[in-house]
Amino acid sequence: MTDTFRVALAGNPNTGKSTIFNALTGANQHVGNWPGKTVVRRSGWFVHRDTTFEVVDLPGTYSLSAFSPDEEVARDYIVRTQPDLVVNVLDVTNLERNLYLTAQILETNAPLLLVLNMQDLALRRGYRVDYEKLSQLLGGVPIVPAAAAKGDGIGALRDMLWHLLQHVVPNETPINSLPGENDHVAFCPHCRAL
Repeated sequence: MTDTFRVALAGNPNTGKSTIFNALTGANQHVGNWPGKTVVRRSGWFVHRDTTFEVVDLPGTYSLSAFSPDEEVARDYIVRTQPDLVVNVLDVTNLERNLYLTAQILETNAPLLLVLNMQDLALRRGYRVDYEKLSQLLGGVPIVPAAAAKGDGIGALRDMLWHLLQHVVPNETPINSLPGENDHVAFCPHCRAL
């Protein structure tokens, strides 16, 4: 367990992002404020297959436009701190609204994984999502379906995180600092097509 991978959870408010954060990290959490902000910062960690993952729960936001402190924190963390992977949690019953943030995250070129949460509600409402087609439309971004409130999909999410990050050099930028322009993350381009 020498490597620690930094994973950022991003998503609109009320998508179940905090439920996923709690399911992944359990009691291994720390709550504080972002440096220089009154915005609450939650981070935690878990170990899966002898690999340590630090999970940062970004503030819920509808965009990365930085009109509010929450948006500014989310944007700066994704663009400047550059986590090893961004996990974008979406409410599958509100895909159109949630995909606006997804499109903005894609524009940052951050390594991305989508969690389509609230599958149980979608099935009850008769919604069907073609995951393969959605992944293709988004440039091969991997997708994990989940119903986090019931614990469904959390094991698959842990496995996918581990799988995707096997070809990544961990970003060792200290969590409270911003990298210089020469700092970068190496990400396996083939992993985006899984």
